[in-house]
Amino acid sequence: MMTDTTIALTPETDARIQEIGETEILVGIPSFNNADTIGHVVRAVKAGLAKYFSGVRAVLVNSDGSSTDGTPDVVARTVVDLGDMLISERQSPLHKIITPYHGIPGKGSAFRTIFEIARRLKAKACAVVDSDLRSITPEWIELLIRPVLGEGYDYVAPYYLRHKYDGTITNNIVYPLTRAMYGQRVRQPIGGDFGFSGRLAEHYLDKHVWESDVARFGIDIWMTTEAIASGARVCESFLGAKIHNPKDPGTDLAAMLVQVMGAMFALMEEHEGVWAKLNGSNPVKRFGFQYEVGVEPVHVNVDGMICSFRQGLADLEPIWREMLAAETVEELQALKDCPLQAFRLGDDLWARLVYEATAACHRRVMPREHLLKAFTPLYLGRTASFVLDTQGLTSSEADGRIEALCQAFEKRKPYLMERWETGSE
Repeated sequence: MMTDTTIALTPETDARIQEIGETEILVGIPSFNNADTIGHVVRAVKAGLAKYFSGVRAVLVNSDGSSTDGTPDVVARTVVDLGDMLISERQSPLHKIITPYHGIPGKGSAFRTIFEIARRLKAKACAVVDSDLRSITPEWIELLIRPVLGEGYDYVAPYYLRHKYDGTITNNIVYPLTRAMYGQRVRQPIGGDFGFSGRLAEHYLDKHVWESDVARFGIDIWMTTEAIASGARVCESFLGAKIHNPKDPGTDLAAMLVQVMGAMFALMEEHEGVWAKLNGSNPVKRFGFQYEVGVEPVHVNVDGMICSFRQGLADLEPIWREMLAAETVEELQALKDCPLQAFRLGDDLWARLVYEATAACHRRVMPREHLLKAFTPLYLGRTASFVLDTQGLTSSEADGRIEALCQAFEKRKPYLMERWETGSE
């Protein structure tokens, strides 16, 4: 049945859906110019479905953003020799749907098309995986689908082992803030690979965000937050290492920070009725056998980050004084001339600073984009502090420092509420 949130699909896709009828499992792969990696991802998906869900009706959907490198052709012709993998070939045939997506450019529109196809096929369990993954294995498909199909969960977040300096936006902002706000310890809320129920896919489709920046730039954090805030059953699965095509943090960092934080702040506005009455946090169920894996090294330029922070202190102090409490700015000023090895932007100061920026955004003291851009040097200062503080630690030991940061965010939540409501100094 068509609803006011039903989106149009191509005639070819409509015909393919009519031909398939219904499915139990749907795996979506959004793509844009990923011809060099997507074949491996498709082979892993096919092998995972054959090995772990033999006899279960399954559909693979490639939702493509008008690739010019032949990505959809790679998906169409990729085959996998299951005999080499000791997998029985008596499984149900895997149906493929290869379709362009419509709407504003970005991953959100690709996901929307996948959700719509899942709704029309009445899929019970779904997963989405990135198209540039080099570390995906067939086991990922079981770990993303089984908790939904066999255990009754609605949302499966990924849990990867990462280098201690990989994912600094997640470690210093997204995880502590999401955990403190919504009370669930989902370690990697913007991981990129998820499992979800057909019921949750319908919920996502019915939300009016698809023409917004949230859908365009913040789809991963939106999916996680919306699942938790809606009361869905949430868990996570250990997937090992995530290795994908490298991105230059020097060029992508500032834009990603603005996009992710903008989405988080918009979600806090929408779900204030949920997070305002929650205190503390609880662990979520984790599936999968956790093991040590080698992770790719991440090189960071501490001197450059501290230089950017101090340049911000010189250039942006008037703006920071609009965003932050006077006491906080004075504490930042104390970092202006300290020796490099003594540079520390500590947990409590960072938690207060993030909460002050969040409340300033809520009170609209300046345009959101200006505020978020002015926040970038502060984030670089915190990242430099974290690197200096964890130089001699293993990634596992460094994770203990992230836990301490999360506890600081939870402890300071009443401070956010005070500033959110009154804006008091």
